[in-house]
Amino acid sequence: MTTAESRNENNENDRFSPERVKRGRRMALLLFAVGFGPMIFATVLYYTGWMNPTGHSNHGELIQPPAPLAELELQGTDGTPLADRFGPQLEDPEWMLMVVAGNCGAQCEELLYVARQVNIALGKNAARVNRAAWLGTVGEDLAERWDSEYSSMEKLTLPEGSEPSWPAGVDPSQQSRILVVDPFGNIIMHYGSEHTGKQMLQDLKHLLKISQIG
Repeated sequence: MTTAESRNENNENDRFSPERVKRGRRMALLLFAVGFGPMIFATVLYYTGWMNPTGHSNHGELIQPPAPLAELELQGTDGTPLADRFGPQLEDPEWMLMVVAGNCGAQCEELLYVARQVNIALGKNAARVNRAAWLGTVGEDLAERWDSEYSSMEKLTLPEGSEPSWPAGVDPSQQSRILVVDPFGNIIMHYGSEHTGKQMLQDLKHLLKISQIG
């Protein structure tokens, strides 16, 4: 074997040496921690309240464990799965307030109004939160007013024949709700007519303050 061949073989062996493999793994873990560590840490802080000096107690109903948005099988107005807009792999993931109702009557419209006003009241953070609604049926009066009053609220749809798997405590056929979806694509909290807009605003302000995502 020539000196050049021997040198190439040694370099190849060194590339796959146990020590070099370990260094590569440590570097990969470090890059992951730098990129996603703050997001994961913020989520743990919010869900557990750990190291929260204000002792904040949420007003909304927590969903534990958080429910994956993908289980609802909802689609956006463009026909693509809504869940595709969420996840740590995205550069600018969003938060979302989602109104869900089997039949959108007076209670449902009250929640549509609250979601809109709370979103506006977030001020400089309003752009971090999008609004959407899945409504089984809508009355003629609301349908006529939709474009003038709720044009910024995206109407979601279900693929034909699909049946959403709603989180525990959420049944739109029985009661309209507002769902809070985090940038990871998890449904983490819900509100109803028993909650005030002020309570929801307090929760969202706190959530956005401690969050490093969205």
